[in-house]
Amino acid sequence: MNEVEVLGVEVAPGVTLRLRHRAAAGIGTPFLLVHGLSSNARLWDEVAVALAAAGHPSWAVDLRGHGESDAPKSGYDTATAADDLAAVIDALGLDRPVVAGQSWGGNVVVRLAAAHPKLPGAVGLVDGGWIDLHSAFPDWESCERVLRPQDIDGRPADAMRQWLESAHADWSATAKEATLANMRVRPDGTMERRLTIPRHLDILRSMWDDPPGPDLPRVTVPALLLPATGPDDERAAPVHRAAAALPAATVRWYPGSDHDLHAQHPDLLAADLLTLVRAG
Repeated sequence: MNEVEVLGVEVAPGVTLRLRHRAAAGIGTPFLLVHGLSSNARLWDEVAVALAAAGHPSWAVDLRGHGESDAPKSGYDTATAADDLAAVIDALGLDRPVVAGQSWGGNVVVRLAAAHPKLPGAVGLVDGGWIDLHSAFPDWESCERVLRPQDIDGRPADAMRQWLESAHADWSATAKEATLANMRVRPDGTMERRLTIPRHLDILRSMWDDPPGPDLPRVTVPALLLPATGPDDERAAPVHRAAAALPAATVRWYPGSDHDLHAQHPDLLAADLLTLVRAG
């Protein structure tokens, strides 16, 4: 059950998203796994292996402009991404899946659950879902200046591999290669971004204009918050606020962990997400 099937789902005319499907024995609750900004579906591979071992199939999606999915001219915002997830669930015929999103993907999952309440059975918010850029920056210009991604096009891919080895020594080789897949490696061995900087900034602007706060009270299904911090950390305040706003929330803290929890702690994260099968 460890083999991955890559399939495509058309979510809008001329826009096909790629998904990594991992089957499982039996008919366990399905999982839909959603990556963060400038990430890709492969970061979920090790979580998906653990879910399959527990009897649950999963589909990890590459959002627009990410991974192997199409990169249309428009649609780089939280609302469109959530509607794309709804189209995926409908097209695949998934029955009340657990939908888990990391970072911006968590914000997208919150919007999905608020706007399409009959589709998810439960939601997992992996160090995201409560990201409100207004609380961190005084204005959009400051936000854009600090969060604008580096222009790495043309840099050697081997340099990125070396950085990953030193910065994330506790990650598996699978997680490191999945992170490298956020970029394309050109025939000459240099990299280029899959999600271009202008589209990255479009999504950031959407996060600025459209924070998840108003959606949180509308999420009626069980929600598991999985922040990469401890409950007493200064970064925990928005997590506490989000948990209080959600009608049915549980928090599982990961003190001192990386933002990419699915890369650093895939087995532990999968075990926590599986609690949503019993909660939903």
